[in-house]
Amino acid sequence: MKTIHVVAAIIRDGDSVFATQRGYGPYKDGWEFPGGKIEPGESPEAALCREILEELDTEIAVGEPIIRVQYDYPEFHLDMQCFWATVVEGDLRLKEHEAARWLPLTDLWQVDWLPADRLVVEELNKEQPL
Repeated sequence: MKTIHVVAAIIRDGDSVFATQRGYGPYKDGWEFPGGKIEPGESPEAALCREILEELDTEIAVGEPIIRVQYDYPEFHLDMQCFWATVVEGDLRLKEHEAARWLPLTDLWQVDWLPADRLVVEELNKEQPL
């Protein structure tokens, strides 16, 4: 099975994080944390900055890693590295996604996450004090 290496940004503003809804492909309409594929020779942090600039027309600062998810979709194995991020410049303008929402860290299950992203949400829920 082919492995796809990706990065995802958990863009935080106070007690909320930014979620996007896929606008294309076999997983269209599923919710995810924004990001994308790591190009050969590219660091995960550089890939994340490039992808967010391409997809959301926004410059981010990449922070601490949160979790590395391994997930088997029917067509491929996903290796996803997730990092905290904050907006440096830009307004998170959707270029490829069909929708986006700021979700409170205390209530991330308001949307129907893609399977791999559910594992990220579970990790984020562990980190939040009740």
